[in-house]
Amino acid sequence: MLGEMTAVSPASLPQALAVLNRVWGYSAFRGVQADIVRTVIEGGNALVLMPTGGGKSLCYQVPSLLRPGTGVVVSPLIALMKDQVDALRQLGVRAAFLNSSLSPEGVREVEQALLAGELDLLYVAPERLLVSRTLDLLERAQVALFAIDEAHCVSQWGHDFRPEYGQLHVLPRRFPHVPRLALTATADERTRADMLRVLELHGAPQFVSSFDRPNIQYRVAGKEGPKAQLLDFIRAEHPGDAGIVYCLSRKSVEETARWLQSQGLDAVAYHAGLSPRERNHAQERFLNEEGLIVVATVAFGMGIDKPNVRFVAHLDLPKSMEGYYQETGRAGRDGLPSTAWMVYGLADVVNVRRMLAQSDAPDEVKRVEAGKLDALLTYCEAASCRRQILLDYFGEQLREPCGNCDVCMNPPRVQDATREAQMALSAAIRTGNRFGAAHLTDVLLGRETEKVLAMGHHQLPTFGVGRQHDERYWRGVLRQLTSLGYLTSGEFHGLSATGKARAILKGEAALALREDSLQPRERVRRRDSARPGRAGVGAQDQPLFEALRQWRLSKARQQGVPPYVIFTDATLKVIAELRPGTHATLGTVSGVGQRKLTEYGDEVLQVVRDLNSSPDAQAEAQDRGMAGNRAVLDILKGAGRSGGAEEHTLGGPVSSPDQDRVEAVAEALRATRRELASEAGVSAFLVFPNATLETLAQRQPRSLDELRGLPGLGPKRMEAYGERIVQTVRAVLSD
Repeated sequence: MLGEMTAVSPASLPQALAVLNRVWGYSAFRGVQADIVRTVIEGGNALVLMPTGGGKSLCYQVPSLLRPGTGVVVSPLIALMKDQVDALRQLGVRAAFLNSSLSPEGVREVEQALLAGELDLLYVAPERLLVSRTLDLLERAQVALFAIDEAHCVSQWGHDFRPEYGQLHVLPRRFPHVPRLALTATADERTRADMLRVLELHGAPQFVSSFDRPNIQYRVAGKEGPKAQLLDFIRAEHPGDAGIVYCLSRKSVEETARWLQSQGLDAVAYHAGLSPRERNHAQERFLNEEGLIVVATVAFGMGIDKPNVRFVAHLDLPKSMEGYYQETGRAGRDGLPSTAWMVYGLADVVNVRRMLAQSDAPDEVKRVEAGKLDALLTYCEAASCRRQILLDYFGEQLREPCGNCDVCMNPPRVQDATREAQMALSAAIRTGNRFGAAHLTDVLLGRETEKVLAMGHHQLPTFGVGRQHDERYWRGVLRQLTSLGYLTSGEFHGLSATGKARAILKGEAALALREDSLQPRERVRRRDSARPGRAGVGAQDQPLFEALRQWRLSKARQQGVPPYVIFTDATLKVIAELRPGTHATLGTVSGVGQRKLTEYGDEVLQVVRDLNSSPDAQAEAQDRGMAGNRAVLDILKGAGRSGGAEEHTLGGPVSSPDQDRVEAVAEALRATRRELASEAGVSAFLVFPNATLETLAQRQPRSLDELRGLPGLGPKRMEAYGERIVQTVRAVLSD
């Protein structure tokens, strides 16, 4: 068991690398991981800032296996603990969770295992940790370390402040000699200072990884029929992919989910207004199914460990750069190509500013949040590389444009819009700084609407001065002026000029705006034919990749775990490209540790062999859910022609039985396999592959003892299908 490794010398990083390779199948640590692991193994504290998908969990999981005792992980969402524990158990790690979802008997079992030293990792929610019973229990146990995940929650300046996290100062006081790690993906200076203060990490090293997620493509567009824009985006670039769509309100979440469902997409709603049962069901579907789209408020996502989310879409403006980065970071955790896509409009800017102004937060907090919103709006209106702006916000410099954002791929043209800005600002001032964008647009276009006439605004000097442009143009100008701080929104959505506008009105400053946000939008064309394969898999490897995904889904359903717990898309992609033929080669793939190689190696290699057969066999695999082993079939068809006494199968040289009887057994086994596949709801080759079928036809086992040891029939298949196989063979031979 992994827990037996606690006697390893704490200063030995080579031992940590050995564990990393043997358990997780990774050959090396990434970035600052090695320094963090070494620090914690040696008993030190640490503050870790690492982007979502950057490998934070390994920073405490590896030391937990090497230090004496149990690593205790404080995690914010109990709904996800089971999935985290399931993933570790797949690797052979002795993990458990302690939360309110357990029965009293289940709680006692976990507590006894902890006290007996039988756990490598224990996950607890902050609420459960702070209970006296839990703290007393931990004092009686041997604790290897405390890992506080999502540690930004300790701070009121953090975007997910939780009061329970603020009480974690109890840890350094009751367990002063146990190492503590505070881990988060985003934290500004104020938030970081609170993490150090609450968790008493003063003097602890701060490990800051690069915030760059180069596999994510960042895109922002103006909002013009957001549902249709979203549908175009998904159909053109991510058909069949898992994704998250964020909306600001519960109503918008439900409407968008219904819209996607009506268009034939598999989508589900998630927000805090749903019952716990409905939220848990949505979350479990997202984790356990392939290709599901979750439409959600920001209540969804913290702690989500699904690595193959291929896109994150925002239909409404987030509240800050931190929130945007955290949410978009849920895409592409496996490092494969993914998209962060957002549309926003003037109403979004107005609504977020109004919500901020009307909040009960102290003035100082409002000023900080207003600054964060301004930074996000600057990012949205950028005419330069978005990744450079995003990373600069977090204090990281990217020397060259990234080449993987919409601005880099299609550099926008800018135009001098100083005169138009003066018109729009003048219209806002002359109408009393209290009317919204729709009314100001009517004034600029010279529309004699009932409201314009009633207010007498048709008599203003600004009435009709903007007739040379259309409504979309003026809406774009007003949005950008608001985003850039020249206009601000009042209580009733009215727009008023700020002091910053004075220089524009006096002609002392010029203003350039992006042309693309002022021009009519071209409808997105379907690009299915030009789109690269799912997860960036090449066309030649796509059939094998999809076969591996189907096998993975079947295994996950059998075990009641999410598919990515078996293998990630990144691992399947490498397998599809490498096409390994032996356990040794498969074991070199990143993500294939010793436990998974033993558990799944035979089946993965069989899927590879089946899909490596001829094009005709691949077509047969698609039609019948299996692939023929042409070499074995040729042997069977040609048996006896050479006059030899032996033929070779995958099981080795055996005496050749009567060929008619062999073919009869093979046909009967095919029928039995189809029945078993139908009963289990899986593809036929997942019951047992063709190579195994042909070996069975040759060997013709009449008992379970004769069945044991044949290639492709491990203990689980023996238990599930052994009796039916033997019965089928007996039935044919008794005729």
